[in-house]
Parts: sequence; structure tokens; C-alpha cells
Amino acid sequence: MAGHSKWANTKHRKERSDKKKGKIFSRITKEIISAVRQGGADMKANSKLRLAIQKAKDANMPSDNVDRNIKKASSSDQQDFSEMMYELYGYGGVGILVDIITDNKNRISSDIHIATKEHGGTVAGPGAVSYNFERKGVLRLPKTAMAEDDLFLLVSDAGAEDFREDEECFVVVTSVENFTKVKDALHAANIKPEEAELAMVPKIQVAVNDEDANSNIALIEYLEDLDDVDAVFHNMKV
Repeated sequence: MAGHSKWANTKHRKERSDKKKGKIFSRITKEIISAVRQGGADMKANSKLRLAIQKAKDANMPSDNVDRNIKKASSSDQQDFSEMMYELYGYGGVGILVDIITDNKNRISSDIHIATKEHGGTVAGPGAVSYNFERKGVLRLPKTAMAEDDLFLLVSDAGAEDFREDEECFVVVTSVENFTKVKDALHAANIKPEEAELAMVPKIQVAVNDEDANSNIALIEYLEDLDDVDAVFHNMKV
């Protein structure tokens, strides 16, 4: 999907998935703890916790680690993680959203300041960028998963809002409410998505020249590498 933080490019997606496990586990741990603190430890009643646990499984995090983090989150001694979003303008008027889970707001504020100082862009006010995005479920499926027409019918019946083909895979978009339902339907058909996440999907995309595109990529990849950053989304037309 153009405009999504994970570029429509196999090399980039593989580089992201090859990051050190320790860093990935750290981010998933924060998500599990934050989900439990907000919605409790009952996975059936806590959709955010279900999603975090699925991420843990996809990253091959040991189940003992998951159980330990759920218990830790239920303890009164466990520090709280805050979920927040920074809104930035990149080069050429591109909007950038930075999803953050942190236990130190001053640290991430400093990190964002350093990012824009070193790689450009400016921090925008609340709502200045996010109004152009919607939270959606996004799934990327291998083209070998099923015949296109059959796959379209499968995800449509499960509640998908959009289905399309790009150069490398099929892309399915769902509402937040139907995200799990569509994933479950795929699982029942023995189809494992290459990616499945809740993402901020742009309503309008911005075309930029090559120089601005490369500058935006450098800024976005720097932001993605920050420990407190969970995900980065943009509306640059790729």
C-alpha cells in the first residue's frame, strides 16, 4: 500500500524483519504491558493484548516471556508505559505519524528533536497531520496463498473493506473491528499473512521529487530505529 510506513519493497521489509531480536522483543514487551495496564489480562476481552500476543508469536518470542510480562504488568510495582503520537511534516509537505510507547516522555521528546535536527522535518501540532489518516487493519498476503478470486471472496465475506494486488503480494484492508475476524478467516484457510497490523492509512497521498523522497526515507528510517518508537506512518506516494 503506497503511503504505508513499510515500503512496497521486499528488500526494505526484509531488513525490518531482520532487526535484532532483543529490540523487537523489547517493543513487544512494552505493548503487552501497556495493553494489560489499560484493558486487563483477559485476552478474550482485551483486543490490544490479543494483537500484542500475536506479534510475540510471529516474532518467535517464548511463551514463558509472554506469560511473565502479563504477570509483571498486573503488578502494582510495574512502571507505566504511555502511548502517544508525534505528528511531523517531512520534505515536500509529506505528513508523518510516529506511534510511541515509552516510560520516559522527556527522553522521546529529546529523541524526536534530535531526529528533526539531524534529518530535517518539523514537529506539527496535534491533529495537524493525523486528520489525513485513518486507523485500519492492513494484511499483506503471498500471491501463492490462493487464487485471487477465491481469496477476494474469502476476505470479503469476513468483512474486509478493500482488496488489491501490488507487484509482490495481495493487500487486504479492514476496519479495526473486523481485523481479527479477517485474520481468523485466513488462519482457518491455512493462510499466514506476511504482515498483519493495525496501521494509520492515509486518505490522501503526496507526490514528491526524488530528492525529497530520499530525505523523507532517511528521516523515517531514523525514527523507526528509536527504541520508544513502535511504528511510523506517512502519506508519501511511493
